[in-house]
Amino acid sequence: MKKDQIFDFFSRLAEANPAPRTELEYGNVYQLLVAVVLSAQATDVGVNKATRALFRDVHTPQQMVELGEEGLKQHIKTIGLFNAKAKNVIALSEILLRDFGGEVPQDRDVLTTLPGVGRKTANVVVNTAFGQETFAVDTHIFRVGNRTGLAPGKTPLAVELKLEKNVPGPFRRDAHHWLILHGRYVCKARKPECWRCIVADLCRFKPKTPAPGTSP
Repeated sequence: MKKDQIFDFFSRLAEANPAPRTELEYGNVYQLLVAVVLSAQATDVGVNKATRALFRDVHTPQQMVELGEEGLKQHIKTIGLFNAKAKNVIALSEILLRDFGGEVPQDRDVLTTLPGVGRKTANVVVNTAFGQETFAVDTHIFRVGNRTGLAPGKTPLAVELKLEKNVPGPFRRDAHHWLILHGRYVCKARKPECWRCIVADLCRFKPKTPAPGTSP
């Protein structure tokens, strides 16, 4: 995809959704971090259902540590890999208290040293909470980047680096939100809904999926 096409691509997404945001529910930066850790290999809808009651009572790392691993498991047992995630959340909460005064670090590389926090999770947190221009490549962004020709790459890191290179300045902060939402609701994995896609003419995916009930 050429530079002018990429600019047009994001211009359209921005016009359709001027203020995109994560669909995870949270009340502060710490809760955001916990929610993103829990969202690995899980849906935002499922995480939100599990954390609503949790986040009514737990707002800080100290409160999470006091709740304990077994107490946390009772809240998140509907989420995949909940045993490992509970262990990681308690461990990272203890580290935040011990090393960071209970605050979530704003440095991506520092965040990735916390249990359960990979590069994608760290990118989400520093972008959403602190406004940093990072690109958290999940399965949706990986698919959209490759399918459209916007940022082709064989690995999530390759797609991330291509986005860092290709996304124009005005769109860098919100780019990953637009791409996630586009992949989740329009450029779907099994059958992209090309007939209602606002960037279909810029996309390299062929053949375009026709509207239901029509011929290709």
